Amino acid sequence: MLENYKVILASTSPRRRELLKGLELNFECASPLTDDESYPDTLLGGEIPMYIAAKKADSMLPKMDDNTIVIAADTIVWFDGKVYGKPKDRTEAIQMLKDFSGNTHAVFTGCCLRTKEKSHPFYAVSYVTFARLKDEEIEYYVDHYKPFDKAGAYGVQEWIGYIGVVSIEGSFYNIMGLPLQRLYTEINNFIGK
Repeated sequence: MLENYKVILASTSPRRRELLKGLELNFECASPLTDDESYPDTLLGGEIPMYIAAKKADSMLPKMDDNTIVIAADTIVWFDGKVYGKPKDRTEAIQMLKDFSGNTHAVFTGCCLRTKEKSHPFYAVSYVTFARLKDEEIEYYVDHYKPFDKAGAYGVQEWIGYIGVVSIEGSFYNIMGLPLQRLYTEINNFIGK
C-alpha cells in the first residue's frame, strides 16, 4: 500500500521493528532527532504518548523527502491516574509490578503518521488485568528479564505475561508497543486508499 513512499519508523525499539515487519511494509529505522519526552501536565492517559509520538515524528522533518512517511510511537502504562513509564532501576520496576498485581491497568500507545505536509496523531488503548503476584515472582522476573526498557516494567510477551496476565481487553500488539490493526487502518486513511 506504500509502494510510492519511503517509510521511516522513528524508533530504535526492536519490538516495534519486528511488529512493523509483520505488516510486510518496506521501511527503514531511524532514531528520532529528539529525546525530549516531556509533555504538558494537563494531558491525561492516551493524550500523553500521542503528544510524544507527534514530537518524535516532527523531529524527523529534516530527514524527509516529499514522498516520505514517518511512523512514530510512544507507549505508557496508566494506572490510578498516573503514568508508569520505563523504570529507572530495580526498585522502581518491582514497585510498578507490585502496583499492577491483582489490578487492571491501561496501556496507551500513541502513534503519529507524518509527511512534510501533514501530521496525523492517534492513540490506542488496551486494558490488562494481572493476577495477584507473589513478591518472589516479581523479583524473579525483574532480575532475570531486566525490563528497564519497557513502559510499566514488563513485556506482555515474556514470562511475567505468561504467569501473570489474567485478561486483555483490546489489542495485544498495542501492549507490545504498536497497535498494528489500528495502524494499518490509519495508514490507509492517511494516504487516501
